Amino acid sequence: MYQAVGARGSRVSRVLWMLEELGVPYEFIEVGRRSPEAYAFNPSGKVPILIDGDLKITDSAAICVYLADKHAEKGFGANPGLAGRAEIDSWMHFAQSEFEAPLWNKLRHRFILPPELRVDVGPAAAYDFANEVKALDGRLGDADYALGDRFSAVDVLLGDIGAWARGGRFRIESDRVNAYLDRVLSRPARARAQANGGALDREAFRK
Repeated sequence: MYQAVGARGSRVSRVLWMLEELGVPYEFIEVGRRSPEAYAFNPSGKVPILIDGDLKITDSAAICVYLADKHAEKGFGANPGLAGRAEIDSWMHFAQSEFEAPLWNKLRHRFILPPELRVDVGPAAAYDFANEVKALDGRLGDADYALGDRFSAVDVLLGDIGAWARGGRFRIESDRVNAYLDRVLSRPARARAQANGGALDREAFRK
């Protein structure tokens, strides 16, 4: 049985979602961010962490790709060949390094950094996120999902980030992106993951 370790409402939500999509047994172990329990699993104290026997994997994107690869028969991983691997890697890097970055920047300055280091990054974060929405619109094109006509681990990541943005009242001025998010966030596995510890604290951005 897998163990998904993380703080309730954190990026562990996408790990739980991936596990629910795969339909594999798992246990959610709730620990606080940078808590002694988190440091026991990961030297950085960061979550989420996936435990698979003796293997411990950090970073939500890496975890989702690992699970997709391990359960390749479920069809949530890369398209065949080196080109398929490059495609999914490109999407995962875009999701975390670009699409999510403005959200994370705002969150850091709201709650995570020491108070004396915090500044108002709200307008800059909104500007940057609007540009990333345009980029996502262009990358999706007319496809239903990131990799074309099938749901994959990429959509778990993008969908979770999109839900985070909506919860934080970031404007998503793209009919295509909003329709895409509606499509992926309506999946039953997402609802199950939310009920099992993945629900977002919506006040994280609203203050």
